[in-house]
Amino acid sequence: MKKLCVMIVLLFWVGMMAQDKKAYQLFDANGKKVSYKKLLKSASESQVVLFGEFHNNAISHWLELELTKDIATTKSIVQGAEMLEADNQKQLNQYLNGEVDQKKLDSIARLWKNYPTDYKPLVDFAKEHKNPFIATNIPRRYAAMVSKKGFEALETLTDEEKSWMAPQPIPYDANLPGYMGMMKMMGKHASPNMPKSQASKDATMAHFINKNLKEGSVYIHYNGSYHSDKFEGIYWYLKKYNPDIKIVTISTVEQKELTKLYPENLYKADFILVVDEDMTKTYPD
Repeated sequence: MKKLCVMIVLLFWVGMMAQDKKAYQLFDANGKKVSYKKLLKSASESQVVLFGEFHNNAISHWLELELTKDIATTKSIVQGAEMLEADNQKQLNQYLNGEVDQKKLDSIARLWKNYPTDYKPLVDFAKEHKNPFIATNIPRRYAAMVSKKGFEALETLTDEEKSWMAPQPIPYDANLPGYMGMMKMMGKHASPNMPKSQASKDATMAHFINKNLKEGSVYIHYNGSYHSDKFEGIYWYLKKYNPDIKIVTISTVEQKELTKLYPENLYKADFILVVDEDMTKTYPD
């Protein structure tokens, strides 16, 4: 009878465990499981948090908002995002200041198609709490110019247009693994100017982050993971502009299993957010 009772309890416990489905797990760079509490502590003690997301990943967007809210309980914050371009800062400020409503912002600013579901909550949090929200990205038309003609194309712009991007000449290292990987991925279609276009975005985002740092505050920046993975991209440029800056990076990855970090995802960031690969997407690929 005693053995039967033990077996029943064991089977019940296994059944309960099978029902305990987690949506995400956090790891450190070395693949050790870490708690959200540790992430929050590290982020709150930094000057800059680079939250690398997948643009259509629901957990990324949810945790961005939750982390922002939680840091804001103890520190003043500045928010910024890749998804808003620097020449739309005036329009964004008008919305933050209550001078225009959302409908008007939709017509005067270039907003991503998933802005209403994925980024509006972040902007509205800034609006509600009177946090600065910085449109950090280079206007896409100028990144396209770099992709076609290189950095030299930017020399033809007006002073106002140049104010919407990183100061020239933009530092550039073609041998950074991320940029080399881009060239390899594109194969025979690759052009040396393609990673330069990516660099113009990374440099511009880093420039506007560094420019808008506030003493005693945490700057939380939302960007695609590929813009800060492996401590390259935005991170590399931030260190160029401000060598002593204290940065915490987060990278999002999707895996079939959440129990361990796959080898290819090690060392991508200070914290790796692993999301179940079956997680609902906020918009189709």
